[in-house]
Amino acid sequence: MIHNILKDKPTKLFIGFAAFFVANALIAECIGGKIFSFEKLLGGSPSSITLFGQSGLSFNLTAGVLLWPLEFVLTDIVNEFYGPKAVKRISYTAVVLIGYAFIMFYMAMRVPPADFWIGSKKDSGVPNMQDAFTGIFGQGMWIILGSLTAFLVSQIVDVTVFHRIKRVTGEKWVWLRATGSTLVSQLVDSFIVLFIAFKIGNGWSWQLVLAICFVNYTYKFVMAIILTPLIYLIEGWIEKYVGHETAEKMKRAAMGEEPDAFANIPTAG
Repeated sequence: MIHNILKDKPTKLFIGFAAFFVANALIAECIGGKIFSFEKLLGGSPSSITLFGQSGLSFNLTAGVLLWPLEFVLTDIVNEFYGPKAVKRISYTAVVLIGYAFIMFYMAMRVPPADFWIGSKKDSGVPNMQDAFTGIFGQGMWIILGSLTAFLVSQIVDVTVFHRIKRVTGEKWVWLRATGSTLVSQLVDSFIVLFIAFKIGNGWSWQLVLAICFVNYTYKFVMAIILTPLIYLIEGWIEKYVGHETAEKMKRAAMGEEPDAFANIPTAG
């Protein structure tokens, strides 16, 4: 049985996509504690934007946004070829494993440090390694809850919008269903994480939540547009890898139009 699974190209693709999806999400959560200046990254100076009565806003973003756009691209690819159940499956898996990772981070922070280790990096400008370790991995519980909730809800929204657009447009306009679903789900993601982590968890005003949400979403909006060609490139590669006929069967099965589409798919590796 395992031999047939490992030879089947659609199955191998799904395993690869699922592994990358989970790893990418976990890495994004782990590096999310760093805030960087997007303007400086592009070689400019921080801007000063005024929105909803909040002044001095600039594109200071969590490092996790460097990876999240890829997550939504992969969501659309899996949605196209494997359907909403597959997207939900890998999304639930990612949430469970991220939650597990944070539990392990918490345990690692709580175990007593060795005395020599605490001051082992003083020469490098880190006076207390335990404090540094806790500062990096000790994200607040509200941020963790907000991030995981936003991720899961936005994935479900992405799946729903994607398939509603596809039922109307058919196989045409890949860019519309991919980009459209991403733009809607990214807005949901941006709002939920800020609402839970900072409105509920830290008592931010609605004006501040909405202002930062708009700034973050602007970045995600632009990235969704920029990465749209990547979806076409990946879809083209998948068709070459599994063959045009198999790819069409996968798409029809993803839409629920051909439940037994994989019954006769050849398993040549």
